[in-house]
Amino acid sequence: MADPTFDPRPAAPGDDSARPAPAAVPPRPAAPTPRLLGWEVACVLALSLGAAAVSSMISFAGLLTAPESLPDQTASLIGSRAAEERPWLDLSRQLFSLAFALAPVLLVVHLLHRSRESAATIGFDVRRPGRDLGSGAALAALIGLGGLAVYLVSWRLGLTVTVAPSALNEHWWQLPVLVLQAVKNGVLEEVIVVGYLMLRLRQLGWSPVSAVLASSLLRATYHLYQGVGMFFGNLVMGLVFCWFYQRYGRVMPLVVAHALIDIVAFVGSVYLIGRVDWLPSPG
Repeated sequence: MADPTFDPRPAAPGDDSARPAPAAVPPRPAAPTPRLLGWEVACVLALSLGAAAVSSMISFAGLLTAPESLPDQTASLIGSRAAEERPWLDLSRQLFSLAFALAPVLLVVHLLHRSRESAATIGFDVRRPGRDLGSGAALAALIGLGGLAVYLVSWRLGLTVTVAPSALNEHWWQLPVLVLQAVKNGVLEEVIVVGYLMLRLRQLGWSPVSAVLASSLLRATYHLYQGVGMFFGNLVMGLVFCWFYQRYGRVMPLVVAHALIDIVAFVGSVYLIGRVDWLPSPG
């Protein structure tokens, strides 16, 4: 059926009534105000590592009030999510947890784009793979060896719980899941706690020293469930990582370093805990 509003006659010169109106161009979003940035940071942390810090403090209170000493208590970092005879259910839950644990990172990248920035603003990209891998490996060696020393000494002094990096049941997918967990930790923590948080704190007018201390203290707090020794160990790690980020402006080497540290810890625990005398073993 013909459109009754259609007029086949050509429009007269200068007559714009028959021409369609140009589509309206949506305005670009305005730059966020300090108030909005503050609420944004609070929401991101509440959905991610800020909540982990509160949970860790509650767990630490439980450690201190337990009848056992700290070394006699165990903190399992990665555990099975189904009975050993149901490996596919366990694997499904592991992969589900991994995928949705990274949702705050996607939110951060989205928020950066909305504020006319991007992941590249904090150096979360693959423009320099060789240099990022090299510097990340060097940081991993420095922090990893230092962290192991802090853990062993603080455990001997009764300041740290016995950490069991992996309590997964033995299945063919055990090691791949541990590697994925390590990569997830590196991406989640370094993108949010270093790259995003330090960028936003500086935009809110915080001094460089204040931003470094806030980021490092947050990192230490959400590791407090492992004991006092690991609180201070992660505080030092945070200070080193923040210094590196302020100097080079790239978070990707920190992601690499953190992932490598956790891969060695998770996979190494499978083969070493209970087989060597110098490494604490859960009772």
